[in-house]
Amino acid sequence: MTVTRVTPGVVTHLTVGQEPTMATQRLLRLMRTGATDRAIARELDVSLRTLNRRIARLQSLLGVQSRFQLGMLAAELEWLAVPPRARAAGE
Repeated sequence: MTVTRVTPGVVTHLTVGQEPTMATQRLLRLMRTGATDRAIARELDVSLRTLNRRIARLQSLLGVQSRFQLGMLAAELEWLAVPPRARAAGE
C-alpha cells in the first residue's frame, strides 16, 4: 500500500507494505483505549521493550514523531476501522 501525505509545502509518498496487519490494528485499538504501556504489553503477551519497538517501527514507517501523530494518521488511513461482521448463514 502506498500512502500519500500532504503537509504544508510537502507531499510524501510512503510504502507501507502489508500494513495494517491484524496485530497492528489490535495494538492501535489498545493504544486508543488509553491503557498504559504495561497493560498493553501484558494484553499482547509481549515485553514492554518489544511493545515500544513495535510502536517506534510504526512511527518510523508512517514518518511521524509522536504517538498522537501515529493515532491521527492511523485514523485518517482508516487503520482503526473495524471490518464488517461476517454474516451468519441464513441472515
